[in-house]
Amino acid sequence: MPAKAMGVSLTSPALGRWFCHAIPFAILTLTLLFLYTSVRLFHEWPLVLPAQRSQQSSLLELEPPSPSPVLTALLQITSSTLTGCRPGVQSCNPEGPLPSQIGPELTALVVPEKEEPPCLGPQGVLGRMMSPFLACLSPEGDVELSQYLAGWRELLRFLTPLGSVFAFATSEAFVKVTALEACVHGPDASHYASLATMATWERQAGLLERPGTAPRDPARASGSRTLLLLHRALRWSQLCLHRVATGTLGGPDAGVQCGDAYSTALAEHHPWLIRQAARLAILALPSRGHLLQLACPGTREADARVALARAARVLEDVYNRTQSLLTHYGLLQLA
Repeated sequence: MPAKAMGVSLTSPALGRWFCHAIPFAILTLTLLFLYTSVRLFHEWPLVLPAQRSQQSSLLELEPPSPSPVLTALLQITSSTLTGCRPGVQSCNPEGPLPSQIGPELTALVVPEKEEPPCLGPQGVLGRMMSPFLACLSPEGDVELSQYLAGWRELLRFLTPLGSVFAFATSEAFVKVTALEACVHGPDASHYASLATMATWERQAGLLERPGTAPRDPARASGSRTLLLLHRALRWSQLCLHRVATGTLGGPDAGVQCGDAYSTALAEHHPWLIRQAARLAILALPSRGHLLQLACPGTREADARVALARAARVLEDVYNRTQSLLTHYGLLQLA
C-alpha cells in the first residue's frame, strides 16, 4: 500500500519530485527567518565607542559585524539551489561579463561598411574623372574653368576606348577643351579663372558672337561659346552614363539608351548629316556589361552600376551649375 501525504499517494517517483520542490522552499523559508532574526538582533546591538573620542568629531565609524558562518552557509546553499549550481563544481558566475541571453535572431545586426569599388578611388577610371569635376564647383556658386577642363580631360580618356559611337563627340570635344585651355593659361588668364569672370570680361571686351552666328574661324571663337558647346556634350555624356547605369535588366541595351540621350541633348544642334552618322555609330556601342567593365574593371555588375550612377550624378551637378550660370549671363543663344 503506497504511503500517502496530504491525501496524495506518494509512489517512488512522486516522492522524489515532492522532495525536489519542498527542500528548496524549506531552505528559503529558513533563510528568510534567519535574516529577519539577524536584523532584529543587529538593531539591538550595543554601540561600542572608543575610549578616547575627540569631542569635536560628529561621525561614528562603526565596523559592521562579521556575518555569521551559519548565515554565510545558508546564503551559499540558497544561491546554489535557486540558480541550479551545485557545491564542488566550477562557479556558475565566471569572471567577466555574463554571456548574453538574447537569441541570435534578436541581436542587433552590425552591417560592415561596404568598401567602394576601386574605380571610384583616386586612381580609378571614374574617380579620376569625378575629382576635378567636383573641385570645379566653387562654394560661391561659380565654375572654376581649370578644374572643369581637367574633368573633361578625364572624361575623354574614359569615353575614347568605348568605340566609334563616341569618336565624333570626343574628337570635337578634344579640340574645344584645347582651345579653352589656351584661354585659361594664356595672357588673359586672370579673366578666365571662372565662368563668371570669363562671361563678364568677354561681354565687356566685345568678344561674344552675335546670337545665331558662327565665327568664320572656329579657333578664334569666344571662350563662352566654346564652353557652351562643351556644356551640351557634357549633358549627352551624363544622360548616356546614367541610363546605362540605371537601365532595367532585359530592357533596352546601352546603344538604344545612349541614342535616346543623343536625341535629347545634341541632335537638335547638329546638321542632318552628322545626326545620321551619329545614329549609325551608336549601333557599334559595346553592350551594357562590357561598358560597365570598362568603367569599373573587375567589379560585379551591381557595384559597377552604382559607381557609374554616382559618376553620372556628379556630371549632372556640374551641368546644372553651368546651365544656371549660362542662363544668368545670357549665353545660351551663342550657338
